[in-house]
Amino acid sequence: MANKETIIISLGGSLVAPNEIDLGFLKNFKHTLQKYIGSRKFFIFVGGGKICRVYQKALLEFGAKNTDRDWIGIDISRLNAQIVKQMFNGNVYPKVITDPNIKVKTNKDVVVGAGWKPGWSTDYCAVLIAKNHNVKTIINLTNIDYVYDKNPNEFPDAKPLKEVDWKSFEHIVGDKWTPGLSMPFDPRASKLAARLKLKVIMINGKNLERLEDFLNNKPFIGTTIQ
Repeated sequence: MANKETIIISLGGSLVAPNEIDLGFLKNFKHTLQKYIGSRKFFIFVGGGKICRVYQKALLEFGAKNTDRDWIGIDISRLNAQIVKQMFNGNVYPKVITDPNIKVKTNKDVVVGAGWKPGWSTDYCAVLIAKNHNVKTIINLTNIDYVYDKNPNEFPDAKPLKEVDWKSFEHIVGDKWTPGLSMPFDPRASKLAARLKLKVIMINGKNLERLEDFLNNKPFIGTTIQ
């Protein structure tokens, strides 16, 4: 993937499949990225999202261990990733990658990845891809406008943060991973990203013009973590 800027996107599964597959979002996402295909390379790691948590909760009712609950989340992220891969048919690497430590050599402009191992989310996979391909910025497409200083669903006075350092962010998200954890960015991924001095851009994927603003080096609505 030489000679072109590489963009890494951690794509929240709740954008792909909030309750069912969101074809409207996916078509808009494809339309947005197609404007840059040819001039940039994209790694897109697709999460499990809300459906994943429904399955994990059901497993818990029957005594499943955390590892088993993680695996079903991984399986669902791989199903979501197959949809995203098919969407870019013709411009995409032919396999969904599941091991972010393997360097992908391809002339295709889009590579789609999914869950790898229990113990973390696809955010962590995106960080490993960044490490292995010497990329310093990750775009995290999620379903919130900003990172907040505390949970806005619990605290009406929660403040949106346009910029936050890794130490402060880790204080917000904690350091413990549990299957299906819903956080702006996975705690384990955050620790590694901080150590690698990466920048993570949090953008609400429901408003893809904000993604375009960032890709065009314009002011954007979202949070920068660095």
